[in-house]
Parts: sequence; structure tokens; C-alpha cells
Amino acid sequence: MQVLGEVASSREAALYVVKLGSATLLHSKVFDELLELSRRGARLLVIAGGAAGIAEHYRRTGREIRTLVSRTGDEIRYCPPEEMRHIVAAYEEVTLPLVEEELTSRGLSVFAAVARTGALVKATANGPLRIQEEGRTRLVRDHRAGTVSSVDVPRLSGLLATFDVVCLSPPVADADGGTPLNVDADVLAAEAALALDADHLRLVTGTAGLLTDPADPASSLRHLTEGEGRRYAKGRMRQKVRAAEIALKGTSDTAITGPHTLSAAGATWFWRAPAPAPDLELLARTVELSSVSRDEREIAEFLAGWCEENGIKAEIDAANNLVATKGAGPRRLLMLGHLDTVPHRWPARWDGEVLSGRGSVDAKGSLVAFLQTLAAFDPPEGVEVRVVGAVEEEITGAGAFHVRDAQPVADAVIVGEPSGAEALTLGYYGLVKIRYSVREPTGHTAGEGVRTAGDRMVEVLAGLPAAVAGLHPDALTAVLGVRALNQGDTQAGEAVVDVRVPPGLDVTETVDALRALAADPVRFEVLRATPGVSTGRTSPLVKAFQRAFRAGGVTPRYLMKKGSSDMNTLATTWHGVPMVAYGPGDAKLDHTPDEHLHADEFRRAQRLLATAVREWSLM
Repeated sequence: MQVLGEVASSREAALYVVKLGSATLLHSKVFDELLELSRRGARLLVIAGGAAGIAEHYRRTGREIRTLVSRTGDEIRYCPPEEMRHIVAAYEEVTLPLVEEELTSRGLSVFAAVARTGALVKATANGPLRIQEEGRTRLVRDHRAGTVSSVDVPRLSGLLATFDVVCLSPPVADADGGTPLNVDADVLAAEAALALDADHLRLVTGTAGLLTDPADPASSLRHLTEGEGRRYAKGRMRQKVRAAEIALKGTSDTAITGPHTLSAAGATWFWRAPAPAPDLELLARTVELSSVSRDEREIAEFLAGWCEENGIKAEIDAANNLVATKGAGPRRLLMLGHLDTVPHRWPARWDGEVLSGRGSVDAKGSLVAFLQTLAAFDPPEGVEVRVVGAVEEEITGAGAFHVRDAQPVADAVIVGEPSGAEALTLGYYGLVKIRYSVREPTGHTAGEGVRTAGDRMVEVLAGLPAAVAGLHPDALTAVLGVRALNQGDTQAGEAVVDVRVPPGLDVTETVDALRALAADPVRFEVLRATPGVSTGRTSPLVKAFQRAFRAGGVTPRYLMKKGSSDMNTLATTWHGVPMVAYGPGDAKLDHTPDEHLHADEFRRAQRLLATAVREWSLM
């Protein structure tokens, strides 16, 4: 079984933490949406609310629900120690079986339990509760409510790796060993998202997000930062806003969605890094949205919605690429960016006018510059300008391959990759990525002539440097990952290798040289093979940029990069099409924990890009 991926990363599939209120559990559509997320490969942690389930359980058992009134006038379910076993029973006998039935009927495997089970989540008991009673304030000391103090990440991660869906509900375990503690389900979801480093947190409710006027279902607030939502939140919505703001301490993108749907089309988004100026808002929000390779759907839908709001025709194609188009005619300009980032995220932030966050340079800054340029541009008659946000650029190039094969060949292509505002990338090395693998019968290592799977991988990799150097002195080689393990009566070994191919070196020749190292029983698999590509300075596209640079008072630098990009993918069949790469940011920051982009750099690149697009369209 192959374990090493295209980048030999240990990054797990995207994690959604989804809080479903008890009213939402009665809407089957939301379970269909969970099924679709699972089919896309996401891990799913569902937090189930239980107000309706508790009411139903108490009705069945003839028990009265006891309530208190807080000093702010909110009604609170009273949970003294003797009541907690009934609360637990309500979840275990009504709420959780409902969730499990809905999901298993859709073919999903489910682990469902109250969070006190095995102390998966612990809390510390709150202090005495101040309530209003007959016009007077008094203290209630036996109310079993708490504040989440810990989440058992290793065990929850194991459950998420084993089941399609893990569903938890309150109550949680008392960290001091007392009877279980009730916690708010929205807050439980937020704390779980923080502890598990979730990619996405969705707090599903019965309205289209947070409303400015609860009586007007169309009064949704679309975008909020910390502290802004509290003035509008009433009743139960206060806890959702509180939970969303707790999540801002982490890295998940966070939204209150509804009515009774995971779709963010009418959601209230919560942003941790408010932009210092309106023209930087889309950049900041795009960087905050998690979009590690193979988890690009959320950002594609978000940007498609932005396009619609800004008068741009947009769709998500069969490969999950974002496709935004203006104009029509026989002359076609393609601006090809990418949606995905490499793994590892950290909370996006602004330090003055410097935005720090994964993807700010590689390459969300470029994609946002493309989209904002398209929004402001009115193509002349006979010209079509298209922006594509492609998927999986960082691993397989699947989005660009789909563009290459499914879209009409463009007359010119601008690829969205960081060149720096005052430079233009004219070409890239090619890329050959291959996997060596072997399966060997297990033998005692003291036996004469025994070769382990590890030995085989070492032998193959030892020959790599000389083989690649013999092809071209400027070719570059990197081993992305190696693995060799016993698996019962066999040993399995594999290695993923990356070779950067200079323009002029034939890709087929490179593949043949690498294949020659794989003597039997080692197997050889080509993961990707795209040639080097370059565009001359006399092409109309480069001249359009030259005019833009002159108009901006810039003396440009021209680059030939040793990396590769989606330009290489298009060039495999789009022969003779002028292509350049352009975008804000320092490419040395790509894939590093110091990735950041200055607002001045972004703005300068967008101005120059807009001029170049206009110049090309008028040629």
C-alpha cells in the first residue's frame, strides 16, 4: 500500500467541525451535505445540540424540565447533580441515535457519544450562578455547568481516522471527577476546533447567519471581526457569536451558516485579521480561508460569490476550479492562478500593512490581483479575459490539466506566481516526479544475500545524483520522502523523487534515465512529467508588460525560475502560446513559516497588471 503522497506530507485530510442545533437535526438536507463532504475526503466532527431531544426525553419519561432565569433575563435549563443522568440519557437515547441513523442510512460509519465518554472532553465547574427569582438575585451553587478545559486530541484524532463521522454532544467530564458538566454545544464545537487545529468551523443555525433584525430574515451580516457581532446577537445567538470568537484564536475559517444548511452562501463570516483598507479586504479574507491542496471547494465558492457581487460571471468547473470570465470574442487572455496552498497554517494577521499568512505570497496575492483586475476591466469588443483559480497546483496540477484539456486554447497566458511587482517570469524548469516502490518477502537479516526493502530504496537513491548530473549540469534532484517497513510476511518500501528539468533537457530522456535505476524487483511510476518552458521577450504579451513597466517608471527584471508551475502543464499541449508568470511577493518566502506580503507590493503589482492587461487587449 502506497503511503507517501505527491509531496510526501503527513498532513491529514481537511477537518470540518460542524455544530448542528437540535432543530437542524430534523432537516435531512444537512446530512446530505455531510455525506458530500465525506465523499470529498474530509474528516468530520459533528457536535449535536440537544434542546429538542431533551424535551422529547422528558416528555416520554413524564419528567419536568426545570429552568432558571439569569440576571440578563435568559432562561437557563437547571442542571443540579441529580438531573445530569437524565440529560445524558436524553442525548444517548434521542439525539445521538437520530444523528447515527441519518448518517448510517447514507452509508457512513459513525461514532456517536456524549463527550464525557472516556473523558474525551473535560471541563472545570463554573462558580455559583446568579439568577433572578421573585425580583431578587440569589446564588445557585449546585448548577452543573462548566468551561471546557481539555480535549483528548490523540483519541479524537484516532476516532476521526477510523470513522467517517465522529459525533459528540454535551455533557462533558468533570476535570475534578464529579458528575458530568453541561457545556454549551456551540462553545464545545469551537473548543474542539481549536484543539484539533480544524480547517473549517461551521455553526449551523435556523437563520441565514447573524441578522441585524431578527424579524427580517434578509438582514444577514456577512462579515464580522471580533466584538462586532455582540450588539446584534440575541438569545441563543449570543453563544454562537461567542463560540465563533473563541475560534478566532486558532486557524479555522469560521462561519455561522443557515438556515439549516452548511452552505456559506448566506453565512456570517468571522475574520481574525481585519484589513487596514477596503482594497485589501479580499486579499485578507482569501488568505484566512483554509485551502490546503484537495480542500479548495470552500474558497472556490467564496470567490465565486465575490465575483457575482462584482458583476463577473463565475462558475466552479468539473475539476473544482474557479472560472471567472468577462467579455467574449476570438482573442482570449487567460490569467491562471491557483487556490491551494501547501500544508501548515497559522493565524493570519496584519502588522501595519504587512499581511502574514499561508498563501499570502504563494499564491493568493496573485489570484486576488487577477480577480480585482478583472472586476475593474471592461474588455474591448472581440476580447475575452478569463481568470481561473486552479486546484492542486502544489501536488498534482489537476486543475491546470483540466484547463489544458477542457478549455479553448488561449492566445496568451499570465500565470499567478510571485515574481515581485517589478519583475516578470519568462519561464520555468520542467518537473519530473516519480515513485520507486518494492515489496520483498521477509527474511532474517542474518541470512546470506538477504535484501530488505530499505536496502533496495537505498541502492536506487544512491544512483540518483550521478544519473541526473549525467543528463544536464543544471538539473536539480530532491528526495521528497522515503519509507520502508515490515508488513507481516513482506516488506514494503517506497520513495518519491523530484527532478527539476532545465529548458532544453528532454523530459522523456529524464524519465528513461530514472527508470533505468529501477532494477527488478523495484517498480517505477511516473507521477508527473512536464517540460521546461520559456517565452521570448519579443512576444506581444511580454511587450504589453514592458509598456506597463515603462508607464509605471519601473526597470523590470526578467526571471527564469528553477521551480515549476502550472505554466509547464499548459505548455505540454498549448504549443506556441506566449506565457509569463507575474504576481506580488518574494518567492523566497514560498512554503516558509515567514510567508508575508506588504500592501504596497500588492497594490503596485495590481496596478502594473491592470495596465499590462489593457495594453494586451488593445494590440
